[in-house]
Amino acid sequence: MSEPTSISSGIAQRYATAIFELAKEDDSIDQVANDADLLTSALKESEAFRDLIHSPIYTREEQRRAIAALAEKMGLHHITANTLQLMAQKRRLFVLRQLAGQLREMIARERGEVTAEVTAAHELSDDQRTRLSEALKQAIGRDVNINLSVDERLIGGLVVKVGSKMIDTSIRSKLDTLQNTMKEVG
Repeated sequence: MSEPTSISSGIAQRYATAIFELAKEDDSIDQVANDADLLTSALKESEAFRDLIHSPIYTREEQRRAIAALAEKMGLHHITANTLQLMAQKRRLFVLRQLAGQLREMIARERGEVTAEVTAAHELSDDQRTRLSEALKQAIGRDVNINLSVDERLIGGLVVKVGSKMIDTSIRSKLDTLQNTMKEVG
C-alpha cells in the first residue's frame, strides 16, 4: 500500500471509529448507517459534491458551511453532521469515501452481518437483490449486505466477493475461459 493511501486510510479509520463509538453510546447506529449510505450515494451521483470535498479553492469555512447546509438538507444525524464539519475545518473531507466504507464495515460487524461486493452487468431490481441476499445468507450463514456496482462489460451474470471468496458467473468470464481454451487447442 502506498504511503498516501495508507495515510488516507488511517485518517478515515480514526473518524469512522469516532462516529461509530459515539453512535453506539447514543444508540443511533441505524441512523449513522443510513448516513453512510446517503454519503456514498451523494459521492457517486453528484459531481458538485465531489468537487466541494476535493477542491482546494474553497476555504475551510466555506466547506464547513456548505457541509452543514448539506447535512441538514440530507437529514444526517447530528453525530455525522458535526464530524463532517470538523473534517471540513481540518481539510480532511478528501477521505469521505473511505470513511463511509469503513463505517459501514464497523456497523456490519457490530450487527453480525457481512458485506458482499457484487458487480452486475446492469442494475438489480429489489426482488433480485432480496433473492441474492437470501441465497448468500444460506451459503454463508450470516446476514449479508450487498454493495452493488454496475459494469456493463460483464455482458450478463454477476461477480460476488465476500471476504476472500469470489464467485464469477459473468458471461465475460465464461467467454474469456472459452477463448483461452481455444488458444490452447489451436
